Amino acid sequence: MKKRLFFCGGLFLLFFSRGFAQNQGDTGADALVEYKNRNYESAVTICKSELALNPGNLESHVVICWSLISLGRYEEALNYARQGRNLSRYEARIIEILGEISYYQGRNKDSLEYFQEYVNLAPEGGRIDWVYYFIGEIYIRLGRFRHADIALSTAVHYMPLNAVWWTRLGYARENARELATAVQAYERALALNAQYADARRGLERTRQAMALR
Repeated sequence: MKKRLFFCGGLFLLFFSRGFAQNQGDTGADALVEYKNRNYESAVTICKSELALNPGNLESHVVICWSLISLGRYEEALNYARQGRNLSRYEARIIEILGEISYYQGRNKDSLEYFQEYVNLAPEGGRIDWVYYFIGEIYIRLGRFRHADIALSTAVHYMPLNAVWWTRLGYARENARELATAVQAYERALALNAQYADARRGLERTRQAMALR
């Protein structure tokens, strides 16, 4: 009788532990779904619950960082990103997150270092298009327009239908005095979005500058 009770108790514990693990997995999936649906506060709440149960859950660190960045809560995101990096030193997603936080906080040197590390670790990673865009924007901030041209040209290679990025590429080329290729970039932006005012103004400026040569 005791053996039977012990066996039944063992089965209960086995099924309970399996159910708990599955529920934890479902919760993690829900956090990602909430993030993708732009329900960032909800994603943060779910991730905090997950991390309270399992501080070593790297996926929760990633999703909470993405959500906090989307909410503009950069210092809070930085705290979780640092914790995530302590869990996995070479996790490319965490490194990209650290680069993005640094970008939004205006720490250009740190941001470039993180993004360059991401490129080295994940040259075809899921955020490679955005990484090159951010690198281009940093070089624009620094007045290094030819470097910005290279980075933004790579960004639009990965995301060719982004009118904003083509416009920023046109701006970098315009300021590098590469006027003919700046016109091409602005025209490409307007082909994608004929109403985009920044691209139209950039095209007009560049054509006027070419006429004065």
